[in-house]
Amino acid sequence: MNMDVISKNKRRVAIVLFILYLIVLCYFLFFSESMGRTYSERSYHYNLMPLKEIKRFLKYWRILGIGAVAINLVGNIAAFMPFGAFLPLFWGRCRKLWRTALYGFEFSLFVETLQLISKVGSFDVDDMILNTIGAIAGFFACRALIRRKQERERKEEEHTGTT
Repeated sequence: MNMDVISKNKRRVAIVLFILYLIVLCYFLFFSESMGRTYSERSYHYNLMPLKEIKRFLKYWRILGIGAVAINLVGNIAAFMPFGAFLPLFWGRCRKLWRTALYGFEFSLFVETLQLISKVGSFDVDDMILNTIGAIAGFFACRALIRRKQERERKEEEHTGTT
């Protein structure tokens, strides 16, 4: 991914937006009452079997409701797309897909572990899978936007150069 297109000022903006994204994400993951994140005397909840919860949501979507399915499956992917999009913009090490995917997975593992320890939410390996997919999707979306911008700039240079 050619990041030369991005100026230092745009990188600074990306860092600020990334920090704001992390704050909002942490709010929804740990404090949002609408997401059922209030403290109560809860026991530890966890799922260590890959694809168990994903299959359950897909199998019982009519009973659970499309909203619950969308929040769980699509929401976990969408929540980590900014992670995968912003990271390569300001951190050179993440300009390779595998690093962004690895850091997305590691951050998801960190979040899931905090949810388990704090008994807010649950530790779910399926969430880590979906979050990592989200980081990868964000990486590709960012790369596509940068390529589109580079192509537009190249066409503008060709147009102004021949006039």
